[in-house]
Order: sequence, then C-alpha cells, then structure tokens
Amino acid sequence: MPIYILLSKLTTEGRKTIEARPERIKEVNHEIEAYEARVIEQYALIGPYDFVNIVEAPNNEAITKVSIELGSRGTVEILTMPALSLDNFISMIKSANIQKDSTRSIVRT
Repeated sequence: MPIYILLSKLTTEGRKTIEARPERIKEVNHEIEAYEARVIEQYALIGPYDFVNIVEAPNNEAITKVSIELGSRGTVEILTMPALSLDNFISMIKSANIQKDSTRSIVRT
C-alpha cells in the first residue's frame, strides 16, 4: 500500500485541545482508519511542524480525504506528501536511465 508523510502544525485551537486532552492525539489515529488509511508511525517534532505521521493509504484519493477532513476541523494544518521506498526510488532511477539510453541510441542511428 502507498506510504504518505503528513507534516502537521497545530493551530491555536489545536494547541488548546492537546493541552486539555493530550490523549486526543492518538484518538485521531483511529479516526483516520475510517478513510481506509492507517498510521504506521507518529512522532512529535521540535521545529516548524508539531508532528510527522507516516501513513499508509490505498491511493491519493483516500489520503486527500484524510487531509481535508482533519484540516477542515480548524485544529491542524497538514502538508501531505507521497513517499517512495528507497528500493522503489532506485528502481525508478535505473528505469529512467535505461529509457534515456535507449532513446539516445535510437536518435543516433
């Protein structure tokens, strides 16, 4: 299943919610499952973002629904990015290089 990285920043309302109910952070993870997605890992951050979530979802549509639903609550702003495993990334580079080389040899002949 595809992997996505969600970087999130709490809004003022979000910070109030977390301060009053810290367990709310993990409750949201269960709500994400309603969109056919699953939180694989979650970390609190020090810096411009408050959390990084590694999420698997069946497709871009499902993860878009997650981001829109969570963001529409007004408690968090989310940056969502698809992630590739290093093995897949390396395979893509090799495949692109092979295609580039074959195109060059066609042009030369």
